[in-house]
Amino acid sequence: MKFFKKLIPFLCVLLLLPGALNACSIQKKDTIKTIRIGVSVYRKDDTFIASLSSYLEEDAKKREQHTGDKIILNIMDSQSSQSLQNDQVDGFLSKNYDAVCVNMVDRTAAATIVDKAKKADTPLIFFNREPVEEDIQMWGKAYYVGADAAQSGTLQGQIIARAYKKDPRSIDRNGDGKIQYVMLEGEQGHQDSLLRTEYSVKAVEESGVHTEMLANDTANWQRAQATAKMKQWITRYGGRIEAVLCNNDDMALGAIDAIRESGWRASRPVVVGVDGTAPGLDAIKNGTMLGSAYNNAKTQAEVIFGLCCDPAGTSKSFPLQRGHFIYIPYQMITRENAGKFG
Repeated sequence: MKFFKKLIPFLCVLLLLPGALNACSIQKKDTIKTIRIGVSVYRKDDTFIASLSSYLEEDAKKREQHTGDKIILNIMDSQSSQSLQNDQVDGFLSKNYDAVCVNMVDRTAAATIVDKAKKADTPLIFFNREPVEEDIQMWGKAYYVGADAAQSGTLQGQIIARAYKKDPRSIDRNGDGKIQYVMLEGEQGHQDSLLRTEYSVKAVEESGVHTEMLANDTANWQRAQATAKMKQWITRYGGRIEAVLCNNDDMALGAIDAIRESGWRASRPVVVGVDGTAPGLDAIKNGTMLGSAYNNAKTQAEVIFGLCCDPAGTSKSFPLQRGHFIYIPYQMITRENAGKFG
C-alpha cells in the first residue's frame, strides 16, 4: 500500500506530461513570426542590384533556418519607371508589409514614398541610390544603406595614379606627362555618377599626375551602351586614349568589349570600374581591367535585412550617421588582391 502511495505522484506527472509537452509545442509555435518585406529595385538586370538581391534572399533563408520565422521577401522590378515603383510601394503598404526597401528610380522623388511610409508607420529602407537627405529626415524610421560615392571615385583615381608612378609609360604612351582619358558616366544628374566622375579625376591630379579629358558621356550603367559609346571614341581618338574611367564595372566591361572588337592589341588603354562584380573581378584577374572599387553588396544586404527585422540591433553593429544613414566602405581592388574578393 505504501508503494502505491509513493507511486501516485509519479503517475500524476506522467498524466500531465503529454499536456505539458503539447503546451510547450504550442508556445513554441506561437512565437514563430511571419515577417513580410517588400523590395522595389530600379532595374533587376543591373549586375550589382542582382547580386545584392541574391544576398537578401540568402539572408532571408538563414533567418528562417536560425529562428524558425517565416520570411516573405517580395522583390519587384521597377523597370526604370518611378510611377511603377510608386505603385509597388503602395501595394506593399496596403498589404501591411513589415518593412519596405526601395532602390530609387529617381532619387529626388523619395518624399512621396517617405510620407506614405510614415502614415502607415512602416520602416522604410532606401539603398544603393541615395535620396535627398531632407526627404529621409522626414520619418524617424527611414534609413539609407549604401556607400560613399566620392570614396569610390577617389579609389579609382588612386589605382591609376599608382600604376602611373610604378611605370609611367605603361599609361602615358605618348610621353607628354599627361594622361589622356575618356569618361563613361552612369546616369545624367545621378549623385553617384557626379561624385565618381569628379573624385576619380581629382585623385589622379592630387597625386601629381596631370590629366586631359578627350570625351565623356553617359551610358546609364549599362554594358551595351558603353560598348557603343566606346566604339565611337575609338574611331575618333584611336591611340590617343590612354585611360577609360567608368562609373561602374558593367560600363568598364562594355569599354573592354569595344577595345577587343576593334582589334586593338598593343598599348591598350587602362580601364577602371566600380563595384567589384563577379565579371569585373574576372576582368581584373585576367588583366583586361586595371582595377575597381569594391562595393560590398553582401554586407549592405545584411544591414538592409537587419534593419527590416531588428533596427535597434542593427544600428548598434553599424552606427547610424546623422540618425538615418549607414555607409559601408569601399575597398580598392587590383590584380594583386582580386582573389580575396571572389
